[in-house]
Amino acid sequence: QRVIGINQVGTFLGMRAVIAPMKAAGGGSIINVSSIDGLQAKNGLVAYAASKWAIRGMTKVAALELGRHGIRVNSLHPGGVDTVMGNPTGSAEIDSFYKNHPIPRCGRPIDIARMALFMASDECSYSTGAEFIADGGWSAGQVVAALPGGR
Repeated sequence: QRVIGINQVGTFLGMRAVIAPMKAAGGGSIINVSSIDGLQAKNGLVAYAASKWAIRGMTKVAALELGRHGIRVNSLHPGGVDTVMGNPTGSAEIDSFYKNHPIPRCGRPIDIARMALFMASDECSYSTGAEFIADGGWSAGQVVAALPGGR
């Protein structure tokens, strides 16, 4: 319930709080932070994955309802990021977990911030109801050294 309350209900309340001011301003961009776990599943993360999938759904509904008001609503789906949540022990070896990903390192907060900045900008003015993924290719798959094209 705590995870659902923070991730899902918190996102809903955040959107609800900005709709009237954005309408009054003539539009804007809402960026809901989900996760790659809102696009795929992992064992042991049922509440987390459910809340992040819910963010995707809420984003799409809001995009349908708010587009006519000039409000774009998209979701951002980070992969692993070197933060307290993604690297709770502060391990200097965090990148080794990602060695078989297309971009063989853990994400940095700046990577996610740059994607959010793009999503908020006019450069992204024709996108709404979409998922933007910043995961270093995690959701694309993993490089298998024994196969052609492997390292």
